[in-house]
Amino acid sequence: MSDPRRAELAANLAAVRDRISAACDSAGRDPGEVELVVITKTYPADDVLRLASLGVTDVGENRDQEAEPKAAEVAAAGGRVRWHFVGRLQRNKCRSVAGYADMVHSVDSVRLAHALSHAVTSIENRASVDVLVQVSLDGSRGGAIVDGPQPDTALEEVLAAVGTAAGLRLRGLMAVAPLKWQPERAFALLAEVHARAVGRYPSATVLSAGMSGDLEQAIRHGATHVRVGSAVLGQRPPLG
Repeated sequence: MSDPRRAELAANLAAVRDRISAACDSAGRDPGEVELVVITKTYPADDVLRLASLGVTDVGENRDQEAEPKAAEVAAAGGRVRWHFVGRLQRNKCRSVAGYADMVHSVDSVRLAHALSHAVTSIENRASVDVLVQVSLDGSRGGAIVDGPQPDTALEEVLAAVGTAAGLRLRGLMAVAPLKWQPERAFALLAEVHARAVGRYPSATVLSAGMSGDLEQAIRHGATHVRVGSAVLGQRPPLG
């Protein structure tokens, strides 16, 4: 039986993968260095299963109340994907997110790092969760602040907290280009911040940057993970 939705997703995936490959060629990089994380927020578990059947290994969500049951439904149906939590994480959601997320992209404070560590270590047979520290490039949008004055949200303090916390594996940085910035400016700055972080924490090699509209610029500046939603799944329905 034909599945028009699967065919649509396959065509969209092929187009996005072509964009990634072309961006890597332009930057002199190996396309194998860039992981595609498909952001499936507002879309059903059936779409995640279709994506898995098309070779997608990594999917992302930004709201725990949607992600937790969706991850359970996908697992019950035999789907095998890596779950990335990419949204703003509240401390009271840490235990739930730690139950299914393989990588959390949005740790932005020392207190949140400690809460996530406590959640991971309190789950039986849960060894560790990969963590990216979210960086605020303009000092106002969500994220740890480069050279920030407050210890709880200063980037160096957050990196140190994640790097030493039980149950957390510091893997790198994540950022979103500020709304009024050109992506080129944002990702050039992020690349500089990331290089300094890797100098102090050699395991922090992951750089999560770039979405449907700016993945090329992110790849030019070293992104290892691009977070793509609408270019694969289509325009999202309004959030309820």
